[in-house]
Amino acid sequence: MTTVVLATHNAHKVQELSRILGPQLGGIELVAYDGPEPVEDGLTFAANALIKARAAAAHTGLPALADDSGICVDVLGGSPGIFSARWGGPARDSDANLELLLWQLSDVADGHRRAQFACAAALALPDGIERVEESRWPGRILRERAGAQGFGYDPIFHPDGSPVSAAEMSADEKNAVSHRTQAFSALLPQVLALLG
Repeated sequence: MTTVVLATHNAHKVQELSRILGPQLGGIELVAYDGPEPVEDGLTFAANALIKARAAAAHTGLPALADDSGICVDVLGGSPGIFSARWGGPARDSDANLELLLWQLSDVADGHRRAQFACAAALALPDGIERVEESRWPGRILRERAGAQGFGYDPIFHPDGSPVSAAEMSADEKNAVSHRTQAFSALLPQVLALLG
């Protein structure tokens, strides 16, 4: 059985990626990463996803999967973007991030609250082979929190075509359509071709 490390220390992401990828991986086992966290100094989601995947592959000697994702608000020129996890300050507190974004958009009319979750999914092999796929999940920013599922900005993100916020969806409902699912689904055939 081939072992692949998930290059994240975020327990929510490990659970989500295991749900998304697990049934489709066949003989590939996913394990959590316990190595050092690299400095994410890339200027794009793809660059940061590759930084994490490369670091995990180098540390463990195993193939590594990573993602970088965030919320991109049109009226803020695409911000928070790659800074989504630390938008509210260095503590990386998801409530502080969310509350700051709500405050920044408090005077913005409903018609101008367009946003999208973005995700870059990366595979890095110890021999230097790399692959990246990206996806977007369009929607809008709500005026207040709705729902208690999910994590991060999910309670204030209302996906296009959905009757509820991302945080009001079940894990299965969210995983059927999310930015992370789309990016990893695009990457999966390459993972299977290289490792299967």
